[in-house]
Amino acid sequence: QKRRSKPKNKPNSKPNLGNLWVKKLPKIPKLSILTKEIFTAYPIYKLPKLTFGKIGKLRTKLRRIKMLSQGTLEKYLETLLSGDRVKSRSVVEEALQSGITAHNVYLDLIWPAMVEIEKLIRSDKITSIQEHLATRINRTIVDQLQNKLPRRQKREKRVVICCAQDQLQELGAQMMTDLFESDGWEVRFVGGGLNNDDILEYINDYAPKLLIIYGAQASQAPGIRALIDTIRNVNAWPDMRIMVSGGLFNRAEGLWEEIGADMFAENASQALQNALTDQQFNPDNRTVKRKKRSSDCESEIAEEISADY
Repeated sequence: QKRRSKPKNKPNSKPNLGNLWVKKLPKIPKLSILTKEIFTAYPIYKLPKLTFGKIGKLRTKLRRIKMLSQGTLEKYLETLLSGDRVKSRSVVEEALQSGITAHNVYLDLIWPAMVEIEKLIRSDKITSIQEHLATRINRTIVDQLQNKLPRRQKREKRVVICCAQDQLQELGAQMMTDLFESDGWEVRFVGGGLNNDDILEYINDYAPKLLIIYGAQASQAPGIRALIDTIRNVNAWPDMRIMVSGGLFNRAEGLWEEIGADMFAENASQALQNALTDQQFNPDNRTVKRKKRSSDCESEIAEEISADY
């Protein structure tokens, strides 16, 4: 009798769950685009697991955010510039009731409105009265929204935030303070109007991991450079990083490097991201870049000063 040949190994009848998951995903944009939208719209710690049920909800929320940034922003700006507190609050309430989080109202409504108002006042397209009305309404709404921000587990990291003595810049620094606090940082917002000695003394007592200087005006640039130079020369806080943002630093490209800072952030979202990546600016390149950029930055600062006066 012929020996029966052993049956060939049959392929595993169990489905490949990984491939099955990929095949059953709903049609969505390319992963790179989706990931970019998600990380722009949500704090990292709020990202849900991309399961079957949550993909659709996530896409719906992303579409809402796009709608918010287009139509709602224009409406909100109009109410701010007219000084109508009631209508301004109504726009924000409508956004919250539609499912937009307080975090996204900060980043996608109030912050862009603040930036636009700064551009309008610098180009003389609105009056000083309109700028004051809009900024005060914005600040009132920020005070009310602060308690609605999510609270992340404490990171055991300290940050000190100071700013220019200007209403618009103080608003931006306050929003940055709220968002860092929401992200679990221990924050101290010292505001504006302090001299370098005051800041140095407080840093020495508080020992933060990060110092943020927000919203500098052109005339303050030399003082900020002197503050950073003093911190480097004393070297009492070698692990503390210095980040600059807003104001002149957003308008003069590369000034943050020339002035000796470790990092630059265009907005609050970028500030959080840069702070979490924990990437130090290379001190070996600082001197070279300062020499290279010095003449260009000095001319840009001179133009800013002449424009202000």
